[in-house]
Amino acid sequence: MEGVSVRKIKKICVFCGANSGKDVAFVNAVFHLGEVLGKRKIDLVYGGGKLGLMGCVSTAVAQHERKVLGIIPSTFTINNLVGETCGKEIKVATMQERLVMMMELSDAFIALPGGFGTLEELFQMISWAQLNIHNKPIGVLNINGFFNGLLSFVDHAVKQEFITPRARKILISATTADELVDKLQAFRFESDPALSKLKWSPSSSQKEKLDLTLRL
Repeated sequence: MEGVSVRKIKKICVFCGANSGKDVAFVNAVFHLGEVLGKRKIDLVYGGGKLGLMGCVSTAVAQHERKVLGIIPSTFTINNLVGETCGKEIKVATMQERLVMMMELSDAFIALPGGFGTLEELFQMISWAQLNIHNKPIGVLNINGFFNGLLSFVDHAVKQEFITPRARKILISATTADELVDKLQAFRFESDPALSKLKWSPSSSQKEKLDLTLRL
């Protein structure tokens, strides 16, 4: 990364599955990500609990002596539904409040293999970046080609002119944790001139905060 200005990343939010997946490579890669974050002195923000890959990444980061923050809807903590969060836990009322807090408290975002919830979180952060709500880097760790189909679909949407080439640059991908973190640190946000005129204030009223649900 010689000659490239490096973004300072202190906290990364990780989106991933509450299942471990079929391939043991997913678990191994997630534990390696935790090791990489530890070596780079980067703390973790995640969705709380200890299920699946969510439990793996939080455990791995804690084992490498970095701080872990789980942000979890309080309904998930009833009857210990998702297990005990590794590290500090913040309880929120809704899924939307959880995602807004994740955005506000993190410097970058990584999506690991997961299901519908992971994909929702990933694309919500991408659409918010496109709307100039935040300018933080977003990437997927493409373990064993897990995201190949998704990346191909996004490129198809670009060819069909539903996603602009500028917006396509928002989504970063890499096959190793080190490469992905390097790319996140080197990311330079390029806002759409029209959408950059939108104004979003973190101190807005609750009604204005609900506008964050807007999707393109």
